[in-house]
Amino acid sequence: MADKTENQTPDNVVVVGLGRFGGSVAESLVNLGHEVLGIDSDPRIVQDWSDRLTHVVEADATDTDALRQLGVQEFSRAVVGIGTNLETSVLTVLTLSEVGVGEIWAKATSVKHGQILSRVGARHVVYPESEMGARVAHLITGRMLDYIEFDDGFAIAKVRAPQEALGKSLTEIGLRSKWGVTVVGIKMPGQEFTYARPETVVPDGCLLIVAGDTSKVEKFAGVTK
Repeated sequence: MADKTENQTPDNVVVVGLGRFGGSVAESLVNLGHEVLGIDSDPRIVQDWSDRLTHVVEADATDTDALRQLGVQEFSRAVVGIGTNLETSVLTVLTLSEVGVGEIWAKATSVKHGQILSRVGARHVVYPESEMGARVAHLITGRMLDYIEFDDGFAIAKVRAPQEALGKSLTEIGLRSKWGVTVVGIKMPGQEFTYARPETVVPDGCLLIVAGDTSKVEKFAGVTK
């Protein structure tokens, strides 16, 4: 018997719920060259997205038969952008899992919501409001120019180079031993990104891209302000 995944198209993605989050994901996927099947229960939203996505349909994503008729079982990946209606969100993830979609990304509005989504079939749970709130908080302080935190306590940030580092090589500075962070690269305004090497000298006016434990990255950013 043939493996079902052999007939699935990995570059195609189903996006259910074309609100702010789902719509943004769908549009970005299209810009990246993927074919996207957008599904929403609101005819006005479907009409609005009709000329922006590969395919857009009005359907009830909690209806197994409806999803099968749309050929959703031929997709290996799906994104569920429904957040305001918890029941619909959970049932949609469950239905996608039942029709055979193997990799499901789902938006959650709370930890409990996320736990339920994981139990019914979501392989990846996203907390956009919480994650964006944390990111904005770091940017508001002025310590970081950009910031991404991963779920295992690891973060990457773009910060200004501290005064003590200017004109010295990364080996001389010893940021890893002193602060516990690693310099991934250096960026000068108007110039290309440069991957960091031990002998790389930190020029005045540059930005450092650093990575490490979240708490250590935050402490290091505090001395660059």
